[in-house]
Amino acid sequence: MGTHTGQEMIAVPPGQVALTDRRTRRTWTVEVAPCRLGAFPVTQGLYAEVTGRWPAAARGDRLPVEGVSWWDAVRFCNALSEREGFTPAYRLDDGPGGGPGGDGESVEWDTSADGYRLPTEAEWEHACRAGTGGPRYGPLDEIAWYRDNAGERVREVGGKRPNPWGFHDMLGNVWDWCWDLYDPEVYGTYRVLRGGGWFDEHWSCRASARRRSHPTFQVDDVGFRLARSAGRLAPPPG
Repeated sequence: MGTHTGQEMIAVPPGQVALTDRRTRRTWTVEVAPCRLGAFPVTQGLYAEVTGRWPAAARGDRLPVEGVSWWDAVRFCNALSEREGFTPAYRLDDGPGGGPGGDGESVEWDTSADGYRLPTEAEWEHACRAGTGGPRYGPLDEIAWYRDNAGERVREVGGKRPNPWGFHDMLGNVWDWCWDLYDPEVYGTYRVLRGGGWFDEHWSCRASARRRSHPTFQVDDVGFRLARSAGRLAPPPG
């Protein structure tokens, strides 16, 4: 199977995706530009290699990293970009609130940067669907680790069948943090989660399912995968 780290990237073609929120019964259409997205969730091995930290509840190099906040994911993206000579995608401003993700800290996405970042939820859903219709890209037991087959624990990445574009674990195993605010008028700074996790019932493991969490929360079924913007993907000189 090879050594999957969560750094392997797949080109995502441009397209259009209709996002739906069941709570508000709202549907909106988003044009998705070409980008690249991680074939697997970021693994604990890669996260530890870059940060020196093992935040996950269960330890294993090929297990997806979990127990990481949205702020942890943003900082990891910048650290990996700097390690590889890319321009970090995020500008962080430490305000008087102090601490990572504190009330006084803000973040700005530099859309001109060539570094690693979190996917938008439109990019995530477009890549998850991979040109398929319906709630899933295949029979759930064949493509996802979830409550009925995961044995109530996180599983190594890449153990289930990928979608037609080659993405693994888009549904099940761990939820993916996305860049977007969930509903700022109602939930403030809460960010979007996508994909379902190992402890979820089948109805949460759907391409359209949206969940939210506070950006400082660290949960044992929430991880992330990497994205990079297209058009700025050439390796740095030298």
